Amino acid sequence: MAQGFSLKDQLFNADTLGDLAAEYSAALPFFDAEAFHAEVVAGLEGRELLERLDWIADCIANRLAPDFPTMSAQLLAAMPSKLDPGLSDDDFGRFIHAVPGILAVRHGLEEHHDQALDLLYEATQRFSMEFYIRPFLNRWPEDTLARLSHWVGDKNYHVRRLVSEGTRPKLPWAKKIDMAPLDALPLLDSLFDDPTRYVTRSVANHLNDIAKIDATAVVDALAGWQASGRQTEKEMAWMTRHGLRTLIKQGHPAALEMLGYRQDVPVRLSCVDLADVTPRIGDGLALSLTLETGSKKDVPVLVDYVIRFHRPDGREGRKVFKLKQAVVPAGGSLELSKRHVLKGNATTFKLHPGPHAIEVQVNGRVLGQVAFDLHPAA
Repeated sequence: MAQGFSLKDQLFNADTLGDLAAEYSAALPFFDAEAFHAEVVAGLEGRELLERLDWIADCIANRLAPDFPTMSAQLLAAMPSKLDPGLSDDDFGRFIHAVPGILAVRHGLEEHHDQALDLLYEATQRFSMEFYIRPFLNRWPEDTLARLSHWVGDKNYHVRRLVSEGTRPKLPWAKKIDMAPLDALPLLDSLFDDPTRYVTRSVANHLNDIAKIDATAVVDALAGWQASGRQTEKEMAWMTRHGLRTLIKQGHPAALEMLGYRQDVPVRLSCVDLADVTPRIGDGLALSLTLETGSKKDVPVLVDYVIRFHRPDGREGRKVFKLKQAVVPAGGSLELSKRHVLKGNATTFKLHPGPHAIEVQVNGRVLGQVAFDLHPAA
């Protein structure tokens, strides 16, 4: 990513908001595109990404009818063409088209929720409404779930994806929903055999969310889906790997076995070594290891390495990193190596000088470890 890159400036700027102004003025003769553009662009400075979305919605709403039924009709009229139905993945839409979702929640949630859901249905075919369906799930759970149950069979894959993505228990950036995580499983049962990766990726991500709450439910669901034969073998295998990724890192036995990796395999760690046991923050840590087996058959292995971090308060951090999906040959050995950069300020953790260790994890079982003493950056 280039230095100085700003996502909020890329998404919301004079050009993108000029496009939005043109869409509204073309559909609504009373809409003053020039005045809107001047006001909304002037108010961007000092606002973060989501705050900018709210500001854009403010500027739009002030130019529409105050009553929601009329406002909804105006928002529908100003919507751009639907996203390309010929695509099947990664067609998220433009953030400027989130405005109908924001206004549906603000003005339609309490007194016009049926019409607001109609608006979300149309809007999500232009930009995902995953954030904006959630307040309706909390306020009107039965009605909203009834809609979602109907939408699982919609011809538009963006609508089908919304069913899964909008009900995820741990959707990034999104507000919490009150529904029990397992209540969404019947919806996923109707979506896992979807022909589009955009939908099945959401289903797999949804399963990964649930796995952090109820691992057994996820393993059982995947077993049932595999047995049904409704999804292609290749896509089912991909969904299984993606949906179980957190459980695999945790070494969950049933999840590992579902992918063909048994914990009781006859493999031993004959050697594990670090090129430097006194590295500095920012250095590359060179790990090498050797696995051996006396088995008369090849042994599939999923090899991870776990860094145990030192913390100034005495607590120990722990993070799993992927190393290799491989096979230890019958009666033979497998040599692996990895260079891990000890970033001082990674996205999810911060390094501190002090005693650390690397564990070698094979099929979810720790076979050995090597210690190192981390020093401050040079």
